[in-house]
Amino acid sequence: MKKVFIDGSQGTTGLRIYDRLSRRNDIQLISLPDELRKDTAARAEIINSSDITFLCLPDAAAIEAAGMANDNVIIFDTSTAHRTDAQWIYGFPEVFNDGAERLEKANRIAVPGCHASGFIALTKPLVDAGILDKDALITCHSITGYSGGGKKMIAEYEDSDRDILLDAPRQYGLTQNHKHLKEMKAVSGLSNTPIFCPIVSDFYSGMCVTVPLFKEQLKKGADINTVRQLFKERYTGPVVRYFEDACESGFASANKISGSDAMQIFVEGNEDRILLIARYDNLGKGASGAAIQCMNIVLKSDMTLGLEL
Repeated sequence: MKKVFIDGSQGTTGLRIYDRLSRRNDIQLISLPDELRKDTAARAEIINSSDITFLCLPDAAAIEAAGMANDNVIIFDTSTAHRTDAQWIYGFPEVFNDGAERLEKANRIAVPGCHASGFIALTKPLVDAGILDKDALITCHSITGYSGGGKKMIAEYEDSDRDILLDAPRQYGLTQNHKHLKEMKAVSGLSNTPIFCPIVSDFYSGMCVTVPLFKEQLKKGADINTVRQLFKERYTGPVVRYFEDACESGFASANKISGSDAMQIFVEGNEDRILLIARYDNLGKGASGAAIQCMNIVLKSDMTLGLEL
């Protein structure tokens, strides 16, 4: 039975991972007493006594914790710190031809960012296939539930005396320096950083990421049906799946699959203007669900074990 330690189990992602793993009988969760959570020596000792450690920490703390771990400990980092580090495997098996095999051999896995997951799912296959030029100038908008902002933002939205401005969707990342941009560019294979417009709104969890394209941005001879066929062949499940029509009477609600660990991929628009859309839960495939899926693959278990699909 594998011993698993969650470093940072009090945050939103850490709590969700703990809740999922506490119901399993194939692992043993180990923990530190609260008074030792910031004790460096105690953390190093428990990390190295584990078979698997999840880092649910701010970037600097995640880098410090990863540096404590021996090579025989498998580390899953849910922070931004290692997502473009060549020594770490990016934990999104569906977007790589050998994604599962890469994970099975890895002992350092970076769990993707929530917004980045949808963007990469929509762009990387097109870049890899040469349908979308790597030098393309891309725009992305993404709407998310407020749980993506962690405990502080959750408390703000659920406060009975909250600011009236929280009643409407709020765009952020206005300086175009969002922390997910680095991995969005690097993992998708694009040469240029996209324009990224994230929006947080008054619902607990769920995401809808959209990448709009003009037909002229695709390689000569490619069209909306080319894109649909590529996604249909690439995303066959069980976690990420292409849908011919995932809209609800002309709408695409960001919380449609809240609570699920799945990701829906679909393509809307027309022959001239194309909308690539990924819908999922920011706490599911966008965070803890992705981490558990990666752990399952590393352990050579059914990748859906413990997931809600």
